[in-house]
Amino acid sequence: MSASLPPFPKPQEPTDEPVLLELSAGADEPCLRADAARNRARLLEAATRLVAEHGAAGVTMEAVAAAASVGKGTVFRRFGDRTGLLMALLDHSAQQLQAALLSGPPPLGPGAPPAERLGAFGRAVLRQSVDHLELQLAAQPEPTRRHSFPPQRFLSGHVTLLVRQAVPDADAPLLAQALMGYLDPALVHYLTKDCGMPLERLESGWNDLVERLIRTELP
Repeated sequence: MSASLPPFPKPQEPTDEPVLLELSAGADEPCLRADAARNRARLLEAATRLVAEHGAAGVTMEAVAAAASVGKGTVFRRFGDRTGLLMALLDHSAQQLQAALLSGPPPLGPGAPPAERLGAFGRAVLRQSVDHLELQLAAQPEPTRRHSFPPQRFLSGHVTLLVRQAVPDADAPLLAQALMGYLDPALVHYLTKDCGMPLERLESGWNDLVERLIRTELP
C-alpha cells in the first residue's frame, strides 16, 4: 500500500487511545438527584420489559411512558428521542466493551500485538451484535449521522489505532472504515438471519480478513 495517499482529515484521526465514552448519559448525569436517578432506572426497566414482550419495535416514547406510569414529556426530557432511549438500553454492554478495550486483559485489552487485538475486537463486537441485534438495528441513527455517532467513532478510532500500529504505511482511517463495515449490525443481521450463517463462521471470516490485511496469522 502506498504511503503517498492523501491524508485523512486530521480531526478524525485519533492521536492516542480513544477515550471512554458516556453513550447515553446526559451532561448532568453525575449530578442526578436521587429521585431523577430512580426515575431513569424506572423508565429503563419499563423499556426492557417492552423489548422482552414486543421486541424493539414495541419501544416507543409513548409506550415507555405508559408502562412506567409517567407523562410522555418525562421520557423525552430524560432521553431526548427514541434513539437516545434505545442507546441507553445498550449502554451497559457498550460500556463493558469500551472498558475491556482500554484496560481489560489482552488480547482484547492492551498488552497483545495489534493484529491479535484486532482479531479479538472483531469477535467481541460480533458476539455483542448477535446478543443485542434487534436493539442495535433499532438504535442506529440515520445513515448521514451513522459514522459520526459517538459510539461508532470510538470503535472506528480504536480500529484505526490498531491498524496504524500493525501496518504503519497503510491509510489506517480508510482501512479501519472498511473493517468496520464487516461488523455493521445490518450486515450481521442479513448474514445470520437471512443467510443462516452461524456466529462461528462470521468470527472465522473476521480472522481471515484481519490476517490478509495485517499479513500475520492469528492464534
